[in-house]
Amino acid sequence: MPRVTRGNKKLLRRKKILKLAKGYFGAKRKNYRSAKESVEKALTYSYRDRRNRKRDFRKLWNIRIGAAVRKYDINYSKFIYGLKKADITLNRKILSNMAITEPDSFKEIVGKAKTYI
Repeated sequence: MPRVTRGNKKLLRRKKILKLAKGYFGAKRKNYRSAKESVEKALTYSYRDRRNRKRDFRKLWNIRIGAAVRKYDINYSKFIYGLKKADITLNRKILSNMAITEPDSFKEIVGKAKTYI
């Protein structure tokens, strides 16, 4: 059986990994093995954190809404319950943004939610 030299394919594969490792510090950028390990780990983290980002933002919105409704003597869970009863369908992202940028409109929404508690 003839011997196969990997020539071009091997070079291209290594080049791809080293290109992905651009900007890493020291050997992680220059040595293929170190670069490969670092790139693999980085890609794993990026995959995982694309999912975690969604959780983190929802947590942030909940905290912001909770802080905003405490000014009006109501807690977060009662506020959300009141919104559901009042049939107001605004998502947490919008509510959080409203609490920061449009406090007057947010105050009205809190008032409506309070009537249903």
